Amino acid sequence: MSAGTEDISRIRRLAHDFLARLHVPPVAREDALLVISELVTNAIIHALPPAALSVRSMPCSVLRIEVTDGGPQPHLPPHPHPQEEHGRGLSIVAALATRHGTVTHAKGATRWAELKP
Repeated sequence: MSAGTEDISRIRRLAHDFLARLHVPPVAREDALLVISELVTNAIIHALPPAALSVRSMPCSVLRIEVTDGGPQPHLPPHPHPQEEHGRGLSIVAALATRHGTVTHAKGATRWAELKP
């Protein structure tokens, strides 16, 4: 079963609980949740299933967030108009992350971001 946009809030709640158990400070937790929401939403709306989220606490207090998907859908929507509400997710990720990027592979792509709480 693949995730839909209705699942994003559930994923966000689960990620919040996980980050709290990692003792990520509240302000950094909110930034991480926004990055998670944007990357997961991007995978659900613009890519083929399956989509998988990975959140890891790395050495040097770095939080690494990865979302792997099945690659882009065959017909991607056009670039958004400046007044459009959607289409800025990866810009938000870039603004919040200390490092970020995309790795493509045979089965799709992994978009990742690192935050230093």
